[in-house]
Amino acid sequence: MASGRDLPAADRLRYHAARLAGRMPPRLLHVLAGGPPGDVDGSILDDQLHLGAVFWHRREDPRPMQVEARREETRRTSALMAGPPVPVRAVRDLTIPGPDGPLEARYYAPFRHGWRSPEPMLVWFHGGGFVVGDLDTADQPARMLCRHGDLSVLSVAYRLAPEHPFPAAVQDAVAALRWALENADALDADPQRVAVGGESAGGGLAAVAAQQMRGTGQPAAQLLLYPAVDMVTRFPSSDQFSDGYFLTSADTDWFLDHYAGDADRTDTRMSPLLAPELSGLAPALVVTAAFDVLRDQGEAYARAMRQAGTPVVLRRVPRLIHGFVNTIGINRAAYEATVGVAASFRTLLELAELPAC
Repeated sequence: MASGRDLPAADRLRYHAARLAGRMPPRLLHVLAGGPPGDVDGSILDDQLHLGAVFWHRREDPRPMQVEARREETRRTSALMAGPPVPVRAVRDLTIPGPDGPLEARYYAPFRHGWRSPEPMLVWFHGGGFVVGDLDTADQPARMLCRHGDLSVLSVAYRLAPEHPFPAAVQDAVAALRWALENADALDADPQRVAVGGESAGGGLAAVAAQQMRGTGQPAAQLLLYPAVDMVTRFPSSDQFSDGYFLTSADTDWFLDHYAGDADRTDTRMSPLLAPELSGLAPALVVTAAFDVLRDQGEAYARAMRQAGTPVVLRRVPRLIHGFVNTIGINRAAYEATVGVAASFRTLLELAELPAC
């Protein structure tokens, strides 16, 4: 995966400009942005991200609408914002069986601490609206979770729409989790502590996989980062952050149109928040971002699981945006928040019982 120094010249300039902005005093950032960020729901957007959002939305064509162009932009933007790869003990690519052929995956092994072994394993699904993203765009988040959560990570590249619309990604996610549960020993991971997680679209897939595997052989825990879990309901955050915060409502509509097509969007494999029964699921850490169109649906899913008796910790990260785990190379607040998420999830895995809160 590219770091800032490996990018093309124009992108290197953007990378260093973004890092420089992170060291500027707030007053100067406000001048460059044309004013300070406003207060929304008692939270104020990070000054550096506010400036970035202003310049992003001044671009003439900020979001190419062709699938391949958007995939390429996602790869370039990911390399721009991720920073140098976070060290872990070992990384290797592999293939695992999927429902319609092999799936590409990448395994991250943590540094060992004393004689403690084996470590828990997290099966991880990347974000990207079910249309963009791959193992490389998910590389830095996976490394952060491995390093700061002291756990193995199996990052899985599920099939993408529109070539493979719903329910292909769901089928891949369930197959990958089932394989991991059955093969943890071979990966030198603890078979009793195989968890599932993901961000955005991947968070939705993780939620569905946990529902599908409920009961015997289910995952030990769930890590859901600003998950996409309801493709039907329009929540207040959908309007509050519909534009000007990087991920827009137009973006989410574009992704969903490619993924869902003519499928029933109330299908609980697409909208797991609508599932009639949410009891008996694996304990969950649900993390949302204060300035995110998906914020309210993620929090609604956490509350629904909790009301059904599933142990849940819900955390809203202030000042940050959707996809903050992908911006750790340029934004210190995002880096610290991601470290906190990884440590909190490891704590969840260590607990014999997770108290409701």
